[in-house]
Amino acid sequence: MKEYRVESVEKALSILEAFSKEQKSLTLTEIAAETGLYKSNVSRLAASLERYGYLKRDPNRRFRLGPALWRLGALYRRSFELGESVRPALRQLVRDTGETASFYVPDQDERLCLYRENSPDPVRHHLEEGARLTMQSGAAGHVLAAFVLGDSAAKARLEKDGSCISQGERNPHIAAVAAPVIDATGQFYGAVSVSGPQDRLDTYALARAQAAVVSTAQSLGQSLS
Repeated sequence: MKEYRVESVEKALSILEAFSKEQKSLTLTEIAAETGLYKSNVSRLAASLERYGYLKRDPNRRFRLGPALWRLGALYRRSFELGESVRPALRQLVRDTGETASFYVPDQDERLCLYRENSPDPVRHHLEEGARLTMQSGAAGHVLAAFVLGDSAAKARLEKDGSCISQGERNPHIAAVAAPVIDATGQFYGAVSVSGPQDRLDTYALARAQAAVVSTAQSLGQSLS
């Protein structure tokens, strides 16, 4: 595969990497010396980084790392916290229902399978983590569509039952139930889902799975608050 590079981006990143524990603030001249870039290039790139909050200037006109990097770092740490909460919850859902449990998040106009615990049954709904699917079908797709796309029908289902159910929508042999994970502040994290063969997820099994999924989603929302 051909490697694509954008020099201006690499130069901007090299400016950020010039800072360290020992060098928390730098002048334009010092950044130029650290990066090997012309001072005129550093000036333009630093201005753009400052505009977006990745650098800031102190009263002595020295550059420091800006708050945008702290925000990204917090999001990065939060992604690990999310996994630490979600994965055990999915494993418990598999034990409770015997079916595959997943956690989906929106990814532009699609949904991304971020975490997945497959059913131990050899006949199961199998999907890899990282798979992208449509938001237009499937229980988890409907949950995400309610929050991301403002789907009124999906919203009505969530208001009534706290979950969405699909039977043979994306795959004619698969049934699923999903519920939203929302913390105490109202922040939406994604959708917890249980899915499996329709002949196993009959009316009774689907009702049991629905109760387990809704309970899990609520517990996750509380733990993430």
